Amino acid sequence: MILLASLISSFLFLPPDSIPAENKINTNLELIFTSDAHFGISRKQFRGDTSVASKKVNKAMIQAMNSLPGITLPQDQGIGSGETIQGIDYLVETGDIANRMEIPVQSAEKSWKEFLREYYGKIKLKSPESKPIQYFLVPGNHDISNAIGFAKPMNPLTDPSSMVGIYNLMLKPRVPLTNATYHYPENKINYSRNIKGIHFMFITLWPDSAERIWMEKDLDTVSKTTPVMIFTHDQPTVESKHFTNPLPPHTMTRENKFENLLEENYKEGNKASSEGQETNAEQREFVRFVKLHPNIKAYFHGNNNWCEFYTYTGPDKDINLPTFRVDSPMKGRYSSKDEKLLSFELISLDPLQQKLTVRECLWNTEPMNPKPKIVFGQSRTVSIKVE
Repeated sequence: MILLASLISSFLFLPPDSIPAENKINTNLELIFTSDAHFGISRKQFRGDTSVASKKVNKAMIQAMNSLPGITLPQDQGIGSGETIQGIDYLVETGDIANRMEIPVQSAEKSWKEFLREYYGKIKLKSPESKPIQYFLVPGNHDISNAIGFAKPMNPLTDPSSMVGIYNLMLKPRVPLTNATYHYPENKINYSRNIKGIHFMFITLWPDSAERIWMEKDLDTVSKTTPVMIFTHDQPTVESKHFTNPLPPHTMTRENKFENLLEENYKEGNKASSEGQETNAEQREFVRFVKLHPNIKAYFHGNNNWCEFYTYTGPDKDINLPTFRVDSPMKGRYSSKDEKLLSFELISLDPLQQKLTVRECLWNTEPMNPKPKIVFGQSRTVSIKVE
């Protein structure tokens, strides 16, 4: 017993670098971050083929994700720099799982089934403790439009399958929703998780005034010193067309361009901008919310897709919120034209040091290689410590 105690004592006081990797206690978190799978459409070109179905492209990305364990992280001074990936704890998908059903796109029901078949059926990743990977899903504007309708013709006119599917998987209601019982205003997909001292918030589309009511109540449940990270679909510079038409009877038309996805009425006119940048008044309300909650330390989104690590400063340049934009396998701004730029992101979190590193994972740099390897691109490390 004396010898055992001595060995344990000496082990505890070894410097971290001298402890064998297999004996280190894993405290970090590893998350895959992706968005905008867009089941139901095709890529113009992919790996030597044309008009390639989304299920095939997503399947190829999933194969790359499955290869992460055993890969050595780059020497970029980030979390785990130079170390081997031992496992993946979570996968985050921030919406547009089903493409909008504009004719001739398939139904949301079919797209949702394809998503489940690929993501829940073919991702084989496990945590370092050999626990199956867990999923965090939120909806995108296409998922919501399928549920509530759209100004342009769709077939069927509505199909909430992906919204119902996400809701049931993430919120786990006692009585699961069905397409017949789903009602968007009452069944927003908002939930949170506390993981190793970090608070993860997953919200519907964008933190508008209605979402912030839920967010305020949720934040009341955590300490003001707990770091908070927001995952949602829209970028902080939210598109005006995603708000509700302010003019009664609040209809969606091709002329006014509103999609009525956010419960909040648009404040800056009676017609949405096609570019979607005229939302300063709405953004200022969100900025005010962030200032009231300085423990909000990071914001992750898809929607307008490419890999970008930036700081959101608000319309008046009066906040500094680390923000992470992720690419889409189907609709990336740049990767849709150059498939070598296709990427997802790896989020590494160190709860003890309260830091996070996000790394770009380029997964198709050699399209014609039968076994392409992940190449790490840009990375960013930020503190999430609440001062």
